[in-house]
Amino acid sequence: MSTDLPTDPPTDLPEPAAVAPSATPGARSKPHARALTGVVVATALPYADDPAAPAGLRPDLDRYAEHCRWLVDSGCHGVGPNGSLGEYSSLTDTERRAVARTAVAAVGRDALVVVGVHGVGAHQARRWAEHAAEDGADGVLCLPPTLYRASTAEVVHHFEQVAAVGLPVMVYNNPLDTKVDLTPEVIGELAAIDNVVAVKEFSGDVRRVRHIKECAPDLAMIAGADDLVLESLLMGAEGWFAGFPNVFPAASVRLFDLARAGRLAEARALYEPLVAAFRWDSRTEFVQAIKRAMDLVGRYGGPSRPPRGPLAGDQLAALDADVRRAVDALAAADAAAGPRPGEPVADEPVTAGPRQPVAPAVGVRAAGGR
Repeated sequence: MSTDLPTDPPTDLPEPAAVAPSATPGARSKPHARALTGVVVATALPYADDPAAPAGLRPDLDRYAEHCRWLVDSGCHGVGPNGSLGEYSSLTDTERRAVARTAVAAVGRDALVVVGVHGVGAHQARRWAEHAAEDGADGVLCLPPTLYRASTAEVVHHFEQVAAVGLPVMVYNNPLDTKVDLTPEVIGELAAIDNVVAVKEFSGDVRRVRHIKECAPDLAMIAGADDLVLESLLMGAEGWFAGFPNVFPAASVRLFDLARAGRLAEARALYEPLVAAFRWDSRTEFVQAIKRAMDLVGRYGGPSRPPRGPLAGDQLAALDADVRRAVDALAAADAAAGPRPGEPVADEPVTAGPRQPVAPAVGVRAAGGR
């Protein structure tokens, strides 16, 4: 994949799927009017077989649009195209732009779209942020330089360039992947940059939540690791940029609402049977794992592009058991009230193969979602 962006925007972008008349890029509310909080789903990207596409797989934009819409109709507060879970680094420039545009068109004004603008250098990340602004995004999620262990000064420059575009910026700290640790003190420096409004924390150290709040009190603190989400929310996180809501959106929103309301006993009862599945979000194979989990509950996850290959047999067995346990717990909890939008139906078996999802009615929102 090319790491340098074309001078001009590509002109051969695929058309996104048809959506409601209000869901048109350019017809959105002003980006600064909406905070980058709530449950924003780092969306998985479905592919369709295509011998002419890289690795024989092309992004299935119609299916992706339906998935984004389903997440919003299930109560999630936003979608995040072109993140690590969305396999941005395996996409061509044209595909990456088309994915972002599809997400914006699919959700319209009903939810946030926070586009991943990760790049090797500041000039690349800034250009992706410019595309995001042109295409109607509400904000951007940005890692530090992805293939270089940048100094603090270089990190600050990187985010200054991205923030100069004018969209709200969510800084993403993922030292496991980038080898650059944005410590609370460094985040405090980044908080002084205009348009930097939030930080997604994925170091795995829940102590960072309060430390970041002390160093950068004006930033929105966003939980990044699914298997630490309850702990992070109880310590003051205001949002969750999440992976497993691709599988369990309504339950994830319910967990978020319970935690933010301080209803700890109910939140724990919901969280504990899910956390073994959520733990896969913090593993190297998180993309394949979440896509597999989507297949298991009747959504479509499907394959990934290289370098990601299929899960090994022992991994599949462990993952399937964790997802089965989560599904059973949710079914038991929902038995009295009936199925909720976005959840597997209680009497519907979890199968090992995908099936076509049923497109939800556009505009229908799940109870308890915003």
